[in-house]
Amino acid sequence: MSDTDIERVLYVEDEPDIQAVARVALEAVGGFEVQIYNSGSDAMDHLDKIKAFNPDVILLDVMMPGMDGPSTLEALRKERDFVDTPVIFMTAKVQPHEVADFKAMGVLDVIPKPFDPMNLSQSIKTILAEHLETMV
Repeated sequence: MSDTDIERVLYVEDEPDIQAVARVALEAVGGFEVQIYNSGSDAMDHLDKIKAFNPDVILLDVMMPGMDGPSTLEALRKERDFVDTPVIFMTAKVQPHEVADFKAMGVLDVIPKPFDPMNLSQSIKTILAEHLETMV
């Protein structure tokens, strides 16, 4: 996957301030088209809209009220359209055993919070490129 293959990012995050920073980082710095939802249940309520958006990558906050990141991942994976869509968690929970547990759930990697807005897009591209290298 080249950089040009990543055009659309779905981000599920419950904190409005983090949403705003991520939107600027992903759109202005990364040049991505972004859809943001406030929670896992909010995203699942808009599944048709998300399917039409057809994200190239999904970013999920881990700790959200109600439907957290792992629950959202599980629900999305039940949808045929998102079985193979790359998912990256964004969280402050980055102890090695936590990251290993997240990867065992099927996420490619974890971007630590707080994240650097100037490097967020590149972090996503790097994670996806590394994943593709391991598949070759």
